[in-house]
Parts: sequence; structure tokens; C-alpha cells
Amino acid sequence: MTIKPDLTQPIPDDLGTVHFVGIGGSGMSGIARMFLAAGHRVTGSDSRETATTGTMRQLGAEVHIGHDAANVGDADTIVVTSALWPDNPELLEAQRRGLPVLHRSQALAALIAEHRLVAVAGAHGKTTSTGMIVTALVELGLDPSFVNGGVIQSLGTSSAPGKSDLFVVEADESDGSFLLYDVAVALVTNVDADHLDHYGSEDAFIEAFVEFAAKASEKVVISSDDAGAKRVTEGVKARSDAPDVVTFGEAVDADVRIEGITESAGVEVDFRSAGEAYHLTLRVPGRHNAINAVGAFAVLTGLGVAPEDAIRGIEAFGGTQRRFELHGVERGVSVYDDYAHHPTEVAAALKAARNVVGDGRIIAIHQPHLYSRTRLMAGDFAKVYEELADHTVVLDVYGAREDPEPGVTGALVQERFVDQSRVEFLPDWDEASARAAAVAREGDIIMTLSCGDVYRIIPQVLSALHDDGVLPR
Repeated sequence: MTIKPDLTQPIPDDLGTVHFVGIGGSGMSGIARMFLAAGHRVTGSDSRETATTGTMRQLGAEVHIGHDAANVGDADTIVVTSALWPDNPELLEAQRRGLPVLHRSQALAALIAEHRLVAVAGAHGKTTSTGMIVTALVELGLDPSFVNGGVIQSLGTSSAPGKSDLFVVEADESDGSFLLYDVAVALVTNVDADHLDHYGSEDAFIEAFVEFAAKASEKVVISSDDAGAKRVTEGVKARSDAPDVVTFGEAVDADVRIEGITESAGVEVDFRSAGEAYHLTLRVPGRHNAINAVGAFAVLTGLGVAPEDAIRGIEAFGGTQRRFELHGVERGVSVYDDYAHHPTEVAAALKAARNVVGDGRIIAIHQPHLYSRTRLMAGDFAKVYEELADHTVVLDVYGAREDPEPGVTGALVQERFVDQSRVEFLPDWDEASARAAAVAREGDIIMTLSCGDVYRIIPQVLSALHDDGVLPR
């Protein structure tokens, strides 16, 4: 079982040399970049060498591969994530010395102090929505600081310091740490129940979002369509100190109302705000991204950006890494990767792929993420894949922060398919790659889906396609 971070730990006035346990993660590396930019000496460790650990070294961090007490060195402050096991030797060494051990959100909160904070939360879409807001602000010359959960393609980074008072962050709801921030403008993309291993119940999950949204000092922008978001809106408005609430979406009573979405290789959306009609064209596909864009528009105009400028800025957005990201084409088959790891996210990703693939087919490679989520949602995943993909290869579970559960494997998803001819459970990656390549034909899409390490299978898939999908003997 992973650690429960102490979010009440006082944040020192001077963090000194900061050591990141797990510096190769997308969120941790982004925060570490900001500490380097702020002039701190940064050290860190990760379980394996990656492009990210290499980049952190180039930026000036001292990075160790493997976890060892000696890696802590002369650090003054330790930064961790909730994915850390309590017997991690670096954590134990920090505790032995009495060093401050901060959750990554606490470290980020220290950087944000004195800024006008825009925080984006939600079960799905927050990385893309954050990317849209940041891209627009940069495009318009407003120079924000930002920390996103994924690399913004046009900027080539997930974080950077800016010179204005604006700071944009993707806020993590998975462990409640998003409640740490003093938010000026909050965006809630949706509130689809997840992370119940932490919250215990859907009601507790909803209440956490109410607390997050109600803390916004200026404005909260929130979906008008999502059932959970509606409950959050009701909870916020019931408070005597409720901030200004702006709803967005397709509901007839939405403050920023979507009137039409046209899908193709990209997506176009017509919407109305404050009585005026607007049109926006995105370079990324999917109606979910059209909805994300309208939420970003509401945030930007809430910050005082003119509507036409907000649209121009959002239209410059070119996507984020691991969100419907094309990795290569072999013998006419396009290989994409997507971070989707919840049935709702998988459905959105596959629907976007369907609009791109045209008459072709979609071969999905699904890596279940977390034993608890797989146990609870195996049937939901199977239903989505069977409805929206043409063929599915299921890998084994990526456990991340959880210990294995007896009997919980990727086979739980495979077994819930009605048509067993359209699915295989293949835990061996060589076999899974070859099978996906053997099924695919020219014009198809092969798509990996998970927030685990499934993207690492892509070179094997491309190689198998190049070798004409020959199954290993």
C-alpha cells in the first residue's frame, strides 16, 4: 500500500536543496523544472532511465537511477507523490533525519504563492484544458507560469516560469491535494466518480470538488452537462460565500452554451456567450475537445481576455503528449497513443479516433490501470471497447501505487466481452504487438490506451507492422 501524504506538514520558508523521489514522472518533473528556474539546487531519483530523466539532467538536476538512502545526499527538503511505497529507502532516510517531506502539491503551492492562480480540475480533460488555457495566454503575450500534467506540443514542455502574475496549474484530485491551493479562477471539467480507493464514496468525491470550487476567490467555471458537476454547482451555490459560477456546455441553461459541434480530422464548435455567437476551430479531434475548448474560453474571458482573442489563442493549441498522439505509420497503419484510463475517457478517445480513421478500423491495446479500478470497472471497460473499437488486445494490469489483488488481471476485462472473437488477453507484449499488427490492415488505427507505461509497447507495434505482423513462434 502506498503512502498517505501528510498535507498538514508546514511548508518551510526556505526549501533549500530539494530532492524529488520519482523525478521522472510527468507531474514531478514539471515541478522540478520550476524549482530549477527559481534558482534552487534540485536532486532526484527514479526507478529507470527515461527521456525525462535525461532532460532533467540537462536542465541542471542531479538525477540518480534506482532508489537508495544515499540519494538524499545533503537535501534540505524531500518531495514525494502519493504513489510512493512507505518502505522507500529515500523516504525512510528523510524521516530518520527529520527532513520536511512535502507532497508534490505542497511543493507546487510554495511556488504559486503571491500569484493569481488558475486551477483546472476534473476526472477527465484537465490536461488538455490546462494546455488550451496556457497556449492561449502564451499566444496572446500574457506570459503565465504554468505546470501541466502533460507536455504541451506547441511549447515543448509541461511547465515554465512566466513574468506575469498568472499561474496556471492542472490540479490533482486523486488524493485530495487539490484542496491545498488558494485559487482565483477554478475550472471543473467534469466530476465522474473515480479514485474511490481514496475517497471511500461518491458523495465524498463530490464534496471534495465542492470544497475546491468554493475556494475560488474570483470565479468558478464548471460543466453544465456532467451529472457530478451539476451536484457540485448546487453545492457551491448553496454556500453563503459562493464565488461567481459560470456554466458551460450543451445544456439549454448554460451560461456559455454550445449550439453545434462538427467533427472531422479536427473539430469545430459554435457557441453563444453573453448573447453573442462565436465559432471556434480546433486542430485536435473529438467532441470532448470542443467542450474542453468552450470551458477554456469561459476561463480566459473570466480573466479579462477579449472573446475574439480567447478564440484566437485556443485555436493555436496543437495538443498535448499522450493525448491522441500519433507515433508513426507503417504499411498504412497509424499508431496512436492516448492517456485514457477510465471508461469515459476511453469512449471519448475512441470516438475521436473513429472520426479520424474514416472507413478504417480501430485496433485498441488496453492496459488496465490499477487493480481496484480493474476490479470495479472491468465490465464498463469491456462494454466501451466492444462498442467503439473493432478489435481489442488487453494487456495485464499496471498496478502503479497499488499492491496486486488475487485474481485481478487483464483477463477480467477480456472475459466481459460478449463477442470473444473481438478480444484477446495477451500479457506478453511481444505477442500482443504481433497480434495487433496481424489484425491491422491499411487505413486502420492501432491505439494504445492507459496512463500506465503502455506507450513503451509502441516501438514493438511499429516493428511488428514493419515485419508484416508475423506472430512470434
